[in-house]
Amino acid sequence: MAALGVLCLLLGAATRVPASAPGAEFWPGQTAADILTGVAARRRYLLYDVNPPEGFNLRRDVYVRVASLLKTLLRSEPWALVLPPWGRLYHWQSPHVRQRRVPWAHFFHVPGLRRDIPVLEHDEFVAESGGPFVDQVYVLQGYAEGWQEGAWEEKVDARPCIEPPPYSQDKHEYFRGWFWGYEETRGLNVSCLSVQGSASVVAPVLLRNTSARSVMLDRAENLLHDHYGGKEYWDTRRSMVFARHLRAVGDEFRSRVLNSTDEADGFLFEEDWTRMKVPLGSARGGPYLAVHLRRKDFVWGHRKDVPSLEGAVRQIRSLLRSHGLASVFVATDAESGELEELRRLLPEMLRFEPTREQLQLYKDGGVAIIDQWVCAHARVFIGTAVSTFSFRIHEEREILGLDPKTTYNRFCGDEEGVCEQPTHWRVTF
Repeated sequence: MAALGVLCLLLGAATRVPASAPGAEFWPGQTAADILTGVAARRRYLLYDVNPPEGFNLRRDVYVRVASLLKTLLRSEPWALVLPPWGRLYHWQSPHVRQRRVPWAHFFHVPGLRRDIPVLEHDEFVAESGGPFVDQVYVLQGYAEGWQEGAWEEKVDARPCIEPPPYSQDKHEYFRGWFWGYEETRGLNVSCLSVQGSASVVAPVLLRNTSARSVMLDRAENLLHDHYGGKEYWDTRRSMVFARHLRAVGDEFRSRVLNSTDEADGFLFEEDWTRMKVPLGSARGGPYLAVHLRRKDFVWGHRKDVPSLEGAVRQIRSLLRSHGLASVFVATDAESGELEELRRLLPEMLRFEPTREQLQLYKDGGVAIIDQWVCAHARVFIGTAVSTFSFRIHEEREILGLDPKTTYNRFCGDEEGVCEQPTHWRVTF
């Protein structure tokens, strides 16, 4: 009875899954109690991880790719996607803040994710599957011979590992690895797959070549999108609603500091993303300019695309004048010295600066989401070229119904000739 209670709380016993949901052939009209003795008892689990240096916002994009794979698997068998716990990211450098084994619910509204695909937090997977074991780990890699010129071909093959996989066997012949910081987790088998193509290219391997109940795809960033920019892409992207407590902090900051509220700015937000289909241009946005100014490694890694601080301020002031705005909100990863210089050049700059207690509570990832939420609601936004942080803000503003002309803007390098602006990827419902 205790197990049934936990599962009912997890899946919502009173909620019936619509027959049109992905994989609905396995649970049409079923309640959580039905699933306990039916689908959940025989479903399989898909886990994944990405290259450790990859940042928070690229990982969000990989989630969309893996969700597409899961939808393909659900056409044949009952599967659930296990959400990889967050931690050990390059940009999460705040001292004295524990940032390991962070569940998705800390950053995202998990019930919203479940309206798109069946997902489990890692601890829920361990409880449901019976232990901290992953039956099969596939390390994804390219082909040793590289891409052969000619027609593009999607393919996947079991191949020897090009580089030693990041797993080692213990005395019991279990495989130990990072496993999101869960030292007790073990892999039973590890092998390599060479892949070239979209995420669903590996579906036949998971459906036919292995009977493992739990399968992990490591280095999942090697998979491409199945339907980038299409309805399936946007359904999954729209399902990634930020966690309620982080939205509340961002909304309070907008109201208190930037004179911005949903009612005044024309936003019609629905936490249930399936009910939110806002036409572009219907929202006006708050009376401020929002800026994402990426620094750190971008200063040397993308030096042609990233302006000096003086160049950035010139472009900010030009936008303020052209749009008749007086307030500017800045999200930046600038080091303390650059931040002081930016304050000198742009004294009217406004930022969300968490207290020590807020940083402990929300963590670096939560603070970044608050920054993105505030940027998403601005009258005008300008971001940084090729930054996934800026890309995610573009998408959020599309979902919220802001005019694309106020969204797809980026800083130009000081000596950049033709300053090409971002591509408009229109939301599809």
